[in-house]
Amino acid sequence: MKAQNLTLRQRFWQWAQGFSRWFKPGLGIKRWMLVILAGITMLGLGLAAFLFDLYRTETTNSTVLAFVSLLSLRFLPRFIRVLFFGGLGVGLVAYGTWGLNRALLRPFLRPGRTVIDQLSDFRRRDRGPRVVAIGGGHGLSTLLRGLKTHTRNLTAIVTVADDGGSSGRLRESFGILPPGDIRNCLAALSNDEALLTQLFQYRFSGSAGLEGHSFGNLFITALTDITGSFEEAVAESGRALSVSGRVLPSTLHDVHLVADVLLPHAVNEVRVQGESKIPEAAGHIRRVWLEPNNPPAFPPVLQAILNADLIVVGPGSLYTSLLPNLLVPDLLAAIHASRAIKVYICNIATQVGETDLYTCHDHVQALEEQVGENFFDVVLCNENYECNLGSTSEWVRADEKSRADLRFYGADLMDADHPWRHDSVKLSQVLMDLFYERTGPLSDRIE
Repeated sequence: MKAQNLTLRQRFWQWAQGFSRWFKPGLGIKRWMLVILAGITMLGLGLAAFLFDLYRTETTNSTVLAFVSLLSLRFLPRFIRVLFFGGLGVGLVAYGTWGLNRALLRPFLRPGRTVIDQLSDFRRRDRGPRVVAIGGGHGLSTLLRGLKTHTRNLTAIVTVADDGGSSGRLRESFGILPPGDIRNCLAALSNDEALLTQLFQYRFSGSAGLEGHSFGNLFITALTDITGSFEEAVAESGRALSVSGRVLPSTLHDVHLVADVLLPHAVNEVRVQGESKIPEAAGHIRRVWLEPNNPPAFPPVLQAILNADLIVVGPGSLYTSLLPNLLVPDLLAAIHASRAIKVYICNIATQVGETDLYTCHDHVQALEEQVGENFFDVVLCNENYECNLGSTSEWVRADEKSRADLRFYGADLMDADHPWRHDSVKLSQVLMDLFYERTGPLSDRIE
């Protein structure tokens, strides 16, 4: 019993110490608490005067009567006292509450945004659909940048088969999973894409040792060494950037992408190993797979897929960004089992050495040859071909076979400044329109 009382006392003192911290100088809290206390006092005086008038008797002590009458301004008409005490009390409480809220929320307010606007936006996105986006490269980060304005319930599943550039060098030197695509997704999901996010994306140049490395890649590498795990390093990086959602690797195993490529004017296929080397082969890709075979999926990935309302595959490099995720057997099985709406976003432009001359139908066929027929519920394709792409790429057009597919949906998704890329705002809005068209308005789904 004594030990239990001691524990209760300790808890009480912990609470008291924590509560007393609210009264530290410089927080700007005490003044508003005093205003609220003054308002409550005014309301109390008004109520006390009313009750005294109601219940006082002839035997009431004259000294007490005189004191209460003076304190409650009883010499004034009743309606004036009610207006004075009630109005002043309510006004002080309201003003103090407003000031206290501003003092508490000021560190989290964005310039030019009011408290009510920011709170409304937060609640709207907090009730948004659970979206899982699968891919890699710049396409996935573009998609996430738009989706984060519609929902906070976002999970990005990123390929870890990258072996080129800064990611490849860090992977080879430190034996970690490639951080590049994950870094891009974290930056895209950041709620404050200002200085810290720019720093995360900063790429060194000039120095022989650091040239080509991005700060974010080095940051995740250092955190991996400190925390002892890659997934924890990614989670801590997300907290540092204040991201809306989660970024998860499709698997924690060290996998490599391998392809059978039919080179021009060749009879037999050539086996090419390495995500960065496959497009350089400049041949027709027949098949891709992961080595080692059957890597297990990262468990939180499976949970996110099974709980999703909407699963989006793409945009991104067909063979080197999208398929490496779908080739993880557990992940693919979870998508098949999920009741979410499954959408494939086709690239706007062909990719040299990977999807030369591919149409929208060719993209879907290449994917479903490896993951199963009728894998997607919706195939989303750009239909704006007005700009000039240059000489290296061609439009991925919606041909007759694409339009004959009942799953096809065409829209203007092009970024006017970078016509070979998707516009994040257009793309996310079309996705949300398609989702709500199939599931009904948000208000109908909230109990």
